[in-house]
Amino acid sequence: MNQLAIEGGRRAISQNLVNEIPVWPVVWPETADKLKQLYLSRNWSFNGSYEQAFARRFAQYHSCSDGILMVNGTVTLQCALQTVGVSEGDEVIVPALAWMATAMAPVYLGATPVFVDIEPDTLCIDPKAVEKSITKKTKAIVPVHLYGSMADMEAVMDIAKKHGLTVIEDCAHAHGGMWNGRGVGSIGQIGSFSFQQSKTLTSGEGGACITNDADLAEKLYRLKHIGYGANSAQGAAQSSPPEGFICSNFRATEFQALILLDGLEHLAEQTRKRDENAKYLADLLRDVPGVKVQSRGRLADVQGYYALVLLFDPGKFNGVGLDRLLEILGAEGLGIGKTYGPVYKHTLWNVPSSRFRIADGCPVCENTCDHAATTIGQTWLLAERPVIEAIAETIKKVVSKKR
Repeated sequence: MNQLAIEGGRRAISQNLVNEIPVWPVVWPETADKLKQLYLSRNWSFNGSYEQAFARRFAQYHSCSDGILMVNGTVTLQCALQTVGVSEGDEVIVPALAWMATAMAPVYLGATPVFVDIEPDTLCIDPKAVEKSITKKTKAIVPVHLYGSMADMEAVMDIAKKHGLTVIEDCAHAHGGMWNGRGVGSIGQIGSFSFQQSKTLTSGEGGACITNDADLAEKLYRLKHIGYGANSAQGAAQSSPPEGFICSNFRATEFQALILLDGLEHLAEQTRKRDENAKYLADLLRDVPGVKVQSRGRLADVQGYYALVLLFDPGKFNGVGLDRLLEILGAEGLGIGKTYGPVYKHTLWNVPSSRFRIADGCPVCENTCDHAATTIGQTWLLAERPVIEAIAETIKKVVSKKR
């Protein structure tokens, strides 16, 4: 264990230990049987019984009265913003560190995303940066509960109330998380979730909005279902959407809903295990110099984890940069990567500079992404304690050799 694997030593995490990490997505035989029966039923879409059951139970799980299932977690953000009146010429404040769908949603509506900086410990949107970036054009704030933390919702909601703004929670990474006794997504006006393949509740693709506002729920349903009112029979629309409220077809299918409904039965246990393992690892690394675990949400009861983020202090590693550290850790058997990076620097971000704004340069985000932040996939947190202990021992080994 003394010599680094990249220098010819024995790797710290054996392949046998890696093989104990669950393969994602976790699949359930009973779900496969139900999918077959659904296929044979020919009832594949149009607000079926699985969709209705999932939307209701998922919303209730997160402390909301209404849920609206959609085809993915990008259109959920777009519909949420459209529902609260975001349109051309408005500004929407978003964190600089997120998946780019958070910022693309306002672009689709002709609005301008305004990127603001993040907190150095949680990596979530910095409320102070939010307030500094508000203008007369600002219409909404989209805090993102990122990786393994939650945005400071008390502070965000106070700012929104002070300035008359709407809050849309981006919860794509936070399924099952609880903030001060409330489910994520229930604190702002609307919560948006993604069920894409890598998410901790998944149907391959999918998304949902949740809300406690019946009027917003009705509008969200109409937006995703070409204008139909909630629970209208297909081909028998009972009323029209408001004039000028342009609706789309963002329907999911019964197949997605069935997979999600069954997956929801396992979400609490999976979330609990990730949460406990993340706490355990943080304790094991508490006194290791130059390494910190991303801070949990300040009022998190149960923290959802899309990834485990380790923050390395570049000044403590004798000039060894983040890319080299990743190579060293990878050679030890610890699969680890970087964050998304600032949205506006992502390879796929091709929005003209005239269509977005970067507030104050976002130095914390830039520095954190370039030099400090690394991510470990959430499936590691579903493994047993020997795997978590091996992560800690690997980090300690590398730190002792490179300080």
